Amino acid sequence: MVNDCMLEMRNISKEFTGVKALENVNFKVGRGEIHCLIGENGAGKSTLMKVLSGVYPYGTYSGDIVFEGQVQQFHKISDSVKAGIVIIYQELALFPDLTVYENIFVGNEVRRGSIIDWNRTITQAKQMLDKVGLNVNPDTLIKDLGVGKQQLVEIAKALSKNVKLLILDEPTAALNENDSENLLNLLRELKKQGITCIMISHKLKEVISIADKATVIRDGRTICTLDAAKGEISESVIIKHMVGREIDDIYPKRTNQTFGANVLELRNWSAYDAQLGRQVLKNVNLHVRKGEIVGIAGLMGSGRTELALSLFGNAKNYKVQGELIFDGQPRSFKHTSEAIRAGLAYVTEDRKGDGLFLAQDIKQNVTAANLKGVSAKGVINGNEEIKIANDYKESLYIKAPSVEQIVGNLSGGNQQKVSLGKWLFVGPKLLILDEPTRGIDVGAKFEIYTIMNKLIASGMSIIMISSELGEVLGMSDRVYVMAEGEIKGELPISEASQEKIMELATQ
Repeated sequence: MVNDCMLEMRNISKEFTGVKALENVNFKVGRGEIHCLIGENGAGKSTLMKVLSGVYPYGTYSGDIVFEGQVQQFHKISDSVKAGIVIIYQELALFPDLTVYENIFVGNEVRRGSIIDWNRTITQAKQMLDKVGLNVNPDTLIKDLGVGKQQLVEIAKALSKNVKLLILDEPTAALNENDSENLLNLLRELKKQGITCIMISHKLKEVISIADKATVIRDGRTICTLDAAKGEISESVIIKHMVGREIDDIYPKRTNQTFGANVLELRNWSAYDAQLGRQVLKNVNLHVRKGEIVGIAGLMGSGRTELALSLFGNAKNYKVQGELIFDGQPRSFKHTSEAIRAGLAYVTEDRKGDGLFLAQDIKQNVTAANLKGVSAKGVINGNEEIKIANDYKESLYIKAPSVEQIVGNLSGGNQQKVSLGKWLFVGPKLLILDEPTRGIDVGAKFEIYTIMNKLIASGMSIIMISSELGEVLGMSDRVYVMAEGEIKGELPISEASQEKIMELATQ
């Protein structure tokens, strides 16, 4: 039960070079509750949490933070941590070349006197890993873990501190449905132990499932706080407050669905990862027709991303076998540039790490994969680059003041649209989308889906890899289900269901 108010943020305002990110935001969280903070990308959710945690220090915003009855002045992150506030950001803050146990206790070392006690560190790391349900050796290097497992290490790291208020920014964005449910159960267990949670999430089913209360922020302002006990938290109500309008169906329907000849065909396609010392793909047979969206479903580690990488120029240098027929011709792409020239493009699941140049602006990112398209004799035509970037800014609904906006300062949804624009500019025949809506809000998802439908209508083909089964079912024409590097089944969308997909994914 919620006993009293643990946190109150009063009239918080924050500006960035004349742009008001937050305007008189009021936000209250009761002790022992799970409080979801929701809103479209760019609404101000993460900014508000960065104010709370001291990333944006006292003096750089107006308003008051009242935590456990005391007005706080957090000048740096360590100040909020000392008070018992721990935040896990959407951008993971892990050291890839350190072990899991070193990452869990970095800055919070287990010591015996002035010496780090490594035995106790490893023992306590195992305990934290058990709490988050992550079965990995604490000696494992972070860079050898997938994005989803890295997220769980972040949560274990947070739990290793004396947490009173745990803030999670899109904690399940990189997780499949089973792992997401395990995490939600973990949060419920932490609630029983007296830990208060604020969770930012775009997954409305999660919000409905777990939230005691949910506060909606739109355009930097508080819109409302909904109370589950009063029956106020529902998908339609949340969407209406988030986007300022009603969206009847998040998956826009397509008309005139006709498919052409095969754009891609794989026959007994296998891949061996020499670095990991194991087979990552085994005798994959699939095809994609012109004008078709083919969904690839499966649990984390099933081989979906490995399949995409093996097709797109084999950047991981897998030892591949089998036949790849693209646009009617047997092909063997030795490098990503060969795949691009042939008409294949890949939008990675990790847009921040692999997909974008965060320190560069929109126009530089949009043209990065096809500089020849904006240059002559090795010299970039700046006016042409701006024109093309503006065309994509408009057609992809990228919300930014101009195409000279630094991409790292954009919301997740707008970054994803820039990543999409980058690959559309190469003029692909087949577009591979790996987790295309990970970590973006319902309004931006609808826009991405609308764009996908337009691309299909223009004759493009799409492979969509997704951990969200609703997305797979809502957007695909056919679904392949993978497990342990193999295709376990192919389902026409008329016969597909969440139950059938999960049954195949767990074979």
